[in-house]
Amino acid sequence: MQSLSSREKGSLGFETVLVLQGGGSLGAYECGVFKALHRHGIKFDIVAGTSIGAVNASIICGSRSDEPAKALEEFWLDIADGITPPGLPDEVRPYVAVANSAIYGNSKIFFPKWFYPSTDYFMPYLWQYLYDITPLKNTLNQYVDFEKIRGSQKPRLIITSTDVQNAKPSVFDSMYDKMEPDQVLASAGYPFYGISWTKKSGKYLWDGTLLSNTPLREVINASPKHDKKVFVVDLFPKTQHEIPNNMFEIWHRARDIMYTDKTEHNVHMSKIVGRYLTLIRQMHEILSNTADPKSKQMLENLEPEYHKLASERGGIIEEIVRIQRREHRHFLFEDADFSVATIKDLISGGERDAKEALAACG
Repeated sequence: MQSLSSREKGSLGFETVLVLQGGGSLGAYECGVFKALHRHGIKFDIVAGTSIGAVNASIICGSRSDEPAKALEEFWLDIADGITPPGLPDEVRPYVAVANSAIYGNSKIFFPKWFYPSTDYFMPYLWQYLYDITPLKNTLNQYVDFEKIRGSQKPRLIITSTDVQNAKPSVFDSMYDKMEPDQVLASAGYPFYGISWTKKSGKYLWDGTLLSNTPLREVINASPKHDKKVFVVDLFPKTQHEIPNNMFEIWHRARDIMYTDKTEHNVHMSKIVGRYLTLIRQMHEILSNTADPKSKQMLENLEPEYHKLASERGGIIEEIVRIQRREHRHFLFEDADFSVATIKDLISGGERDAKEALAACG
């Protein structure tokens, strides 16, 4: 009877993980972050995302070109709003861009229901959605080769969504699932903006942010054996020193708190489990050297469960690198501003902050 040694545990491997949050147009910031990480030669074993993070993750993992960072930036510049007049002041542009998105939609991502005839056109109280995201499916197919995302192919793609009927997470994992555009769409159906759900495998699925906007827990559950270094992109600021001045700023701050990174608990529990496993391993080694026949028999009976626990749930989070978006103004609908200037600003901001984070962690 042998305990799981440090060498054996190390042979299980170490994983580098990128976790991408949801946040509408703020996902352009994640594009900038990935550009910087890619430039630094960081290779990911797992890329996990929800909502717009799932869109970004699918392009990173299944880019039709051999340059995923370039493809991701091309995607964001492609979906940028060309309606908003260039040169508008920063104080005005977001409002114009959001109004354009709300009224006219975005031809590459979503279109409004009121521009297309339907049997319930004059009965809006019966509508189940305001925006159809079928255009996003067509755009994704231009940038993503979904056949490329499968099995042991790296990076491994993990996408999260929410089951409308039972409020449980529905997770798609390229290790086991055949990845398709509909799974990405399922992760992006945000009901508070009137975006439609997606029906997949008999389930009605909404945005994964409804349960968790930082799908690190799903990564741990999907790959519990390996120790991890995790890069988390925070789209919603955790800290805001200014007290909100009006209801729009109050809703904005409340939204940030709801969707900000909450991985500390996951990291804390991972370390506690790691300490427990170390203690159990030490106790196992002591008992395995005993000469008492009764103790040896008890240990033999516990052996299968011990090895299952030690090998299958033995991974811990060794390090988390957080790249956090900084906010210069508090605008409730900032995640619906797809204007070209804003998209470019977000990309450059993500690159800058990722460089600083990498420099800080050495």
